[in-house]
Amino acid sequence: MSTPPRLRLNTIAGPLLGEFLLGMTVAMGGLWLASHESDVAAGAFGLVNQILETLNVAFRVLAIGLGVMVTQYLGGEQQAAARRAALLALGASTWVGSLIVVLVVAGNDQALEWLNAPQAVAALAAPYLQWFAPALLLDAYNLSMAAVLRAHLFAKDSLRIMVAMHATHLGLAFLIMRGWGEWDGMGLEGYAIAMLISRALGLVLHLWFWRVRMQLIPGFRDWWTFSWKDLAPVLRVGLPGAGVEMTYRAAFMVSVAATARLGVTALATHSYTLQLLKYVLLTSMAIGWACEIMVGRLIGAGDLREANGLVRKAVRNGLLASGSLALLAALGAPWLMRAFTKDAAVIEAAQTLLWISLLLETGRVFNLILNGALRATGDAIFPAASSVASLVLVLGVGSFWLGRLFGLPGIWLAYAIDEWIRGLLLLARWVWRGWLPNARDSRRRLRADAP
Repeated sequence: MSTPPRLRLNTIAGPLLGEFLLGMTVAMGGLWLASHESDVAAGAFGLVNQILETLNVAFRVLAIGLGVMVTQYLGGEQQAAARRAALLALGASTWVGSLIVVLVVAGNDQALEWLNAPQAVAALAAPYLQWFAPALLLDAYNLSMAAVLRAHLFAKDSLRIMVAMHATHLGLAFLIMRGWGEWDGMGLEGYAIAMLISRALGLVLHLWFWRVRMQLIPGFRDWWTFSWKDLAPVLRVGLPGAGVEMTYRAAFMVSVAATARLGVTALATHSYTLQLLKYVLLTSMAIGWACEIMVGRLIGAGDLREANGLVRKAVRNGLLASGSLALLAALGAPWLMRAFTKDAAVIEAAQTLLWISLLLETGRVFNLILNGALRATGDAIFPAASSVASLVLVLGVGSFWLGRLFGLPGIWLAYAIDEWIRGLLLLARWVWRGWLPNARDSRRRLRADAP
């Protein structure tokens, strides 16, 4: 097996930041291409993205649980258990991915109706969403396999795969959406077709790096079967996180529906602003994922004191990075938004939202970093249980009513308040060391599983 790089936060966070940047750039490029067709197309693009992100929660159950379990096994030097956890991801991904494909094919019209999609937006979004179905199955494999690769600290190899995959997606999307020569292209559907091709390439590359870096070569049965006994610890970690993610997505979709009621202009503004904000949170996302990987390994090795210091440093760095980037985004809004639209009303509304986002993004730092850190210690229940009330009452109900009272700024204020409530609860849990008993239990389970 190839020797992974030294265990350092920046060694993992740097390549992860590159991965996230590529992914966001592809989504931004797709939104830019859609916006050059019309604001209606941009609204359809943003609405479908929200549906897809909700469905992707099922894949994150596997990715989250696998990442934590593999890192803990590796930290405890249990190579055989880590290999079993890696291979079971394939069979589980096949069944979960197939279920999601069926849901997309059978229920896309109903989903758009639930979201109050304006008629013009729904007419574009319905066929566009159908094209995504086969790509979602490949996404399930890629997410799980990437989590395993990063858990082994081969973050640079994961970045190489993402460069190839996302570059293929963006290049093909431009050609298929816009067309060339006398062909006018396929519009929004072209983005989904390009995604399918790029995800197939990603799967091939993941299989190659699994073989070269980890000597993992899946057999035919690995793609269809898995052991529930081996999957149980993965679900124990992944399901609480997925539960809170599903609650978040459901509450967030309420806010999207509230936005859709405000009209096509509000929906386009919402989509443009959210896409820009994804760049703001990239650094904290990278720090959070890297921190989760490292904390999992430290817990496996029994280095609890070092894990505590690492998380505190990660939160500090995340606050500085996100606060600075949010300020720059708010200051640059009049120029940044012109990349998507010339509508002065949309630009002015987006600038207001970006100033509110100073509060939103600093609160989000705690959730991005501490959620993963607590999960990596084995403390998966508290982050989920402590979040439900705020997600339902503030993000869901609050965005609905504040949207009615104050329009889009009211919805954005609900986002910010929710992030701070949940973030401060997680911070208190870490600072007061409520995670320690779970970390010790995780360490005892690992020792009990050792051959």
